[in-house]
Amino acid sequence: MLDATSTEPIYQQIANWLEDEILLGHLTEDAKVYSQYQLAELFQVNPATAGKAITLLLEQDLVYKKRGLGTFVKEGAQQQLKMNRKTTVIQSIIDDLVEQAKLLGLTEHDVQQAIQASFQKEEKK
Repeated sequence: MLDATSTEPIYQQIANWLEDEILLGHLTEDAKVYSQYQLAELFQVNPATAGKAITLLLEQDLVYKKRGLGTFVKEGAQQQLKMNRKTTVIQSIIDDLVEQAKLLGLTEHDVQQAIQASFQKEEKK
């Protein structure tokens, strides 16, 4: 689950995993999020590292704390994550794709065709 070869800090990888869980609907609105100790056990990391991942989600306003009960997914978190990822992750991927396409001498039309083919392949699955 965690990528030991990644330059991304472990707490960020855990936060990304939690975000994915929200996006996939495994953690729904008002659902209780794993505690830092559960995450520490799951990922075999220090509880402080896991706690830092939860803090990131709190700072992004994706989760909220109920004193004495734990941390819960905030209403609208899934939509917020979708919007955030559209503007950051997807744009980064597109920028990298365009850069690589130019290096390979591909045209915009070539890239559009490749993307269409990929979508069609996914639809057949």
